[in-house]
Amino acid sequence: MTLSRHDDAGLVQAYLDHVRVEKRLAERTVALYTIDLNRLRQHAQEAAVALVDVQPTHLRRWVAQMNSQGRTPRGIALILSGWRGFYTWLVRQGLIDHHPVQDVRSPKVGKPLPKALPVDEAVRLAEHQEADDDPALEARDACITELLYGCGLRIGELVGLDVAASVTARGWIDREAGEAFVLGKGAKRRSVPVGRAALASLDRWLLARSAWAGNDPALFIGERGQRLTPQHIRVRLKRRSLMAGLATPVHPHMLRHSFASHVLQSSGDLRAVQELLGHANISTTQVYTRLDFQHLAQVYDAAHPRAQSRKPPGRSRG
Repeated sequence: MTLSRHDDAGLVQAYLDHVRVEKRLAERTVALYTIDLNRLRQHAQEAAVALVDVQPTHLRRWVAQMNSQGRTPRGIALILSGWRGFYTWLVRQGLIDHHPVQDVRSPKVGKPLPKALPVDEAVRLAEHQEADDDPALEARDACITELLYGCGLRIGELVGLDVAASVTARGWIDREAGEAFVLGKGAKRRSVPVGRAALASLDRWLLARSAWAGNDPALFIGERGQRLTPQHIRVRLKRRSLMAGLATPVHPHMLRHSFASHVLQSSGDLRAVQELLGHANISTTQVYTRLDFQHLAQVYDAAHPRAQSRKPPGRSRG
């Protein structure tokens, strides 16, 4: 088939036939490519330029327009991918000797916010009691939940806790002082306060633990007396959150995020949150200021009579 360089509609159709027949792409993917290339044609027509004469400057302007209209960085990246494939094909057909999309990038995708529970759900999880569980299991899981949420511990710090301080202990809790001493990332030790609710939960668990205790010094053990693994705690916490009726299954790091977010909401002291979490750099902790603003925005949207939530358009390929 003879292709004309300035027949934009013919070039687009020839490329779509190529991906459908020769590359055997799924019909849904071909349909999305069709939408993308029709959008490209429209931009080119508005700029009074043929598709084969499109330059990187045109494309960067069109990307900026899509971004200002609220299209997501991921959505723009998918559109550029479709355009990139089209121009790669034109180069291979000998119809152009440059690739205008090659060095054009979509806007950076922002880092996703960590997931944190609302305060009421975090409290409900901590106060939940599973009547059908073995009392010792319930006491242990309740204590795990209290320490993860009440102290903001990482799961590795939690499983490393021993019943008592020793030269070999990675971490322990001083019940008299109300402090947990843990070994964090980079083998850095830190202490964090342990609240009254967590200490009361710890006392209940230690009483129940005595029925299981073997020779393992670990604070959290299974029925056979061995230190719990992170995976075991993840499974138990997920089960507990479902039994408590939470909408989202909870994992240990979600409770750490919840701890940080709720302390920041109440205190506004970012430096203190950094110290409590054991972050080396304040920039790592600053993500929680975005969580705090997100909370304020949700309150505004729900409470202000003139509020209007808007969700930027996006899409995904199947």
